[in-house]
Amino acid sequence: MIKTVLRNLVTNSIKFTNPDGYIKITHSKSGKKNTICVEDSGIGIAKESLQDLFRIDVNKISIGNSEEKGNGLGLIICKEFVEKMGGKIHAESELEKGSKFIFTIPE
Repeated sequence: MIKTVLRNLVTNSIKFTNPDGYIKITHSKSGKKNTICVEDSGIGIAKESLQDLFRIDVNKISIGNSEEKGNGLGLIICKEFVEKMGGKIHAESELEKGSKFIFTIPE
């Protein structure tokens, strides 16, 4: 499940980051909690859209840098998998500055 979550988050970062941008994956551990962050310098997400990213009842279509369409289902799967492992996921973003997708899971 972790591989699927990481693969989806990295694929999304690639989709929404210009070729001269960056994608960074970090891991930290605090006690029995692991925190993984996938950060990019992509196009970012509007603040009003952040709250709906992980919701299946909200229709969202986004277009990547190479005109790829995204419908948000991958993020729904990420949320389901992370929660199934006992963790949480959230996103931080700013338009034109990039995004961070951060999830925590227990050992």
